[in-house]
Amino acid sequence: MDLIIDAQYASKRLDKVLVNFSLTEEGLFGFSRGDFIKAIKNGRVLVNDKVSKPSYKVAIGDKINIQIQKKEEKLIPNPKIKLEVIFENDDFLVIDKPAGIQVHPDFNEKETTLVNGLIAQYPEISELEDDHTYSYQMRPGIVHRLDKETSGALIIAKNKKSFLEFKKMFQEKTIAKKYLAITYGVPEIKEGEINKPLARTTNYRKQTIAGKKTKTKIREALTNYKVVREFKNNFSLLEVSPRTGRTHQIRVHLASIGHPIIGDNLYRKKNYLEFEGAKRQMLHAGEIKFV
Repeated sequence: MDLIIDAQYASKRLDKVLVNFSLTEEGLFGFSRGDFIKAIKNGRVLVNDKVSKPSYKVAIGDKINIQIQKKEEKLIPNPKIKLEVIFENDDFLVIDKPAGIQVHPDFNEKETTLVNGLIAQYPEISELEDDHTYSYQMRPGIVHRLDKETSGALIIAKNKKSFLEFKKMFQEKTIAKKYLAITYGVPEIKEGEINKPLARTTNYRKQTIAGKKTKTKIREALTNYKVVREFKNNFSLLEVSPRTGRTHQIRVHLASIGHPIIGDNLYRKKNYLEFEGAKRQMLHAGEIKFV
């Protein structure tokens, strides 16, 4: 893998730059800073075709060649993770994902995710790994995801044919999803579209509305919303339909118009007090539609 250094990484340590790339480049997902340091010292990371040091400060235009093997991880079935199946046929199933459970394993959580329960109940699905699945994020049968604290409808493919078909449908945006969200405040415009491109923050920990000074990759993001109900204490129930599928899209978009989701402490503005009655972010995937 070859990477070219741009202005946002200039003058930063090589090992730290590689950690940042590991958050965006699928071939590097799951590798720790220690892994990269070891690879640099073993000559498997070259800078401008030369052996370097972890402490090397990269410059704009540097070519980083990375030859590092993905770590092989084995999925661990967990029959204690129970699935609430809404619909099932020979090709796929739809489950009602509860809030508080992660969809698939990563380098922090390997045994208590939805996928761990899935392969315990449907062991044949463990063979359906995406060609782009990376070491610590094994997601057999998973064709889309929900945030850990988001509940609702999630499609699981049961065979290769349906897996590829669903992936194609999501890529072509022929699957429509509707969410319900309880937010702070009541939007003045009761029904509308939020058209604001998104980008990761420079520390890659969250998403932000992209602007002229954005240094990370900018992606188009469109969200439709409609006020369904207004509550006395200045809260609203919204029906939300994302037209693109960016990470945290609904959460960032609603916060950007001044109506963050209750319980979403990552994107809640400081002028909104934490709502003690919400033990989770109040976002639910209520409907998913395809033909």
